[in-house]
Order: sequence, then structure tokens, then C-alpha cells
Amino acid sequence: MALASDRMAAGVGLGAFAKADELKKRLLFTLGALIIYRLGTYIPLPGINPGALADVFSQQSSGILGMFDMFSGGALGRMTIFALNIMPYITASIIMQLMTAIVPTLEALKKDGEAGRKQINQYTRYLTVLLATVQGYGIAVGLESASGVVSDPGMFFRVTTVVTLVGGTLFLMWLGEQITSRGVGNGISLIIFSGIVAELPTALAGTLELGRTGALSVVLILGLFLMAAAVIAFIVFIERSVRKIIVQYPKRQHGNKVFGGDQSFLPLKINVPGVIPPIFASSLLLMPVSIINLSGGQDGGAEWLVTLNALLGRGQPLYLAIYIGLIVFFAFFYTAIVFNPEDTAENLRKYGGYIPGIRPGKTTADYLDSILTRLTVLGAAYLAAVCILPEILISKYSVPFYFGGTSLLIVVTVTLDTVSQVQSHLLAHQYEGLVKKSRIKGRGR
Repeated sequence: MALASDRMAAGVGLGAFAKADELKKRLLFTLGALIIYRLGTYIPLPGINPGALADVFSQQSSGILGMFDMFSGGALGRMTIFALNIMPYITASIIMQLMTAIVPTLEALKKDGEAGRKQINQYTRYLTVLLATVQGYGIAVGLESASGVVSDPGMFFRVTTVVTLVGGTLFLMWLGEQITSRGVGNGISLIIFSGIVAELPTALAGTLELGRTGALSVVLILGLFLMAAAVIAFIVFIERSVRKIIVQYPKRQHGNKVFGGDQSFLPLKINVPGVIPPIFASSLLLMPVSIINLSGGQDGGAEWLVTLNALLGRGQPLYLAIYIGLIVFFAFFYTAIVFNPEDTAENLRKYGGYIPGIRPGKTTADYLDSILTRLTVLGAAYLAAVCILPEILISKYSVPFYFGGTSLLIVVTVTLDTVSQVQSHLLAHQYEGLVKKSRIKGRGR
């Protein structure tokens, strides 16, 4: 059953969009910011031999390093200024959210309102710089160890590489914040989304070329496209599904008038955390393994790194087990952060609302918690299935990562969120127009 906002949004047409000047400015700003990001993914690091880098990367891009390149929109494979992309910031956000739940001081800051959140965001930025510096230095050392990739290895190359990569990550972090505040949608998600979408035509052409040369059969390619369509339809169905909990408000009499007595509902999505768990899980897997992929195979004394890299290859049992475990963990963890049953129960009690058959207070909180737990189990299973099953199938046929479950999940969910943001702005614009008309009519009388 469609939500009320969906039914209202269905009436929003092109005429309303043409009159929404504020929305058009936001869309143009978002488009311009994403174009700047895509241009940056083609600016190479200084001192890199592109031909030698392409040879090294082609030998190691079948594993998790290829997924990192997918998230960076091809920037890692070209070793550009945005090679680290936004992943260090995502990793820092994960660590800070975990620490907020453990460290009492950070937990108090979180409850301190806007000032506390700003302080936590500042700590997240500091941690982003630290993580990006460590990763940048690891990549610089790994590039030097690869034969012929760096034209003039040494400390100067390492320093310039670290400064450039850290600066690129910080710029993307700032750009994502600007898109969130002045554009439409979540800026960080849109940056990852644009990187995946921009490389989709290349991936599609590569797949068709494999079919033309006979490396892949026509039946397999058609099956792949059908699988992608089925996964997209399944994602849309789950993301639009909600569990409605009826909330009743008692009647109240003020003088001769009776107010209240309305019945509403509390919508709980099956997938409360959205695309966050797969992104968080991928970022944690990518941080150490990306360095291993670049340096492990070049160092004869680091055989254990080569073994670990092989175990964490795409479709390998260890990789799949860790990936599923991280997705399930972050599904429950992020759900606990974004939805607090006790606070919801207290707000219902404060405004006189109650769930029929459930006593207000702790009983309501326990009831909401039990429903949310069951929904999170379903949501975590859905995320794991969407992200893992296509990985198992595609890993056997060397099809591009862009047709995997994780990339499709990110593209579909970010698209749905962005469309919802646009609809919200259009509805707000219509409400403003109605208010202005009512004021003009009131003055005319």
C-alpha cells in the first residue's frame, strides 16, 4: 500500500518542476559537483607510468581491488588524485560510531545536541586524515615496489603521493557535505553512485565484447542481464516495503469541541539501514587488502600476504564469510543507531498516542524492539543475499563488478532516495504556493 507522501507526490507534474526554481538550482549544483568529481578521476598522480600501472593492475583487479576500483569510479585503476575516493571518511565514520557506543565521553557528546554532533564530526575528519595518510603511504610504497610504475622512486615521491591522495579525499569529503546541504540527496552516496554509473557503459561494452569474441556465450550474457533486472526489481520491492504499526490517539474535549481520536500508523522499513551496511563492510575489507594487492605480490618475503590476497579473492569462501558477517553486523548496528524504540515509545506517550492492545511505556518499547529485531533479521538476510549471490555467480565467469549485487544495490537505493528528495522539494514548493495564495485571498477580502 502506498504511503500518503507517495500518493501526494503522484500528483506532482512537470509544471510544478518548472516553477520550482530552488529545486532547479539544487539539481544544477549537484550535477556540477559530480562533474568536478568525475574530472578529478582522470587527473593522474605525478611520477606514474600509466602503461606499467595498467599492466600491474590488470593482473590484480580480479579480486577485491577491482571492487575498490568500482567504488572509486575507475580512479584507482588510473591512480588519480581521487584514488582513495571517499572510503577513508566512511571508515572513520564507522570507527567513530562504534566508539560513540563504547566510550562514555563520546556518547555524552552525541546526546549534547548540535554542538556535540559538530564535535564528533570534527573528530571524524581528524581520523579521516590519519587513515588517508596511512593508506596513501601504503599505496606509495606499493607503487614503488611494482616494477617500472614509478619513474623516480624515493621520499619525494612518497610525500607528494600522500599529500595528493589525502588532499583528494578531503576535497571529496567537503564536496559531499556541500551536495548534502546545497544539493539533493546524500552527497557521499551520490559520489559513490556517480562513480559506478559512469563506468557502467564501459562494463557493458566489455561484456558484449566478450560475447563477440566467444569468451562468454550469448545465453550467459542474456542470463546475466535477466539476473540484473530481477535483482533490481527485488531491491525496489524490498526498499518500498514497510511494516505499518497502528497508532491510536484518544479523543480530547476542549469546551464544546472534540479533538483527536485519529488513527495513524508508524511505518518501519524492512531495510532500515539502507545501503550503509554493504558500503561499510566493503570499506573495511578494502582498507587493508588494497595495500596487499599492490605490494604483496611484488615482495618475495611476504608470501603470507600473497596467500591472504588469494583467500580474499572474489568468490572465495573466506571473503564471502567475512563480507556476510560484516553486512549482518552493520545492519543491526546501524539500525540501533537510527531507531531507538525507547525514545519512540516515550514520544508516543508524551503526545497521547498508543498501540492498540499494548500498554504505553516500557511495554510499547519492548514491542517495537521485537518487531524491529525481526525486520532487521529479514533486512540483513536480504542485503546478504543481494550482495553475495550475484558475486558467487559472476566470479565464475569473470564478468565486470558493475553487474554485481553491491553495485546494483547502491545504484537503485541512491536513485530511490534522490527521487524522494526531489519529490519532497516539489511538495514543499507546492505548499509554499498554496500558503501564498491563501494570504493573498485573505488580504483581498
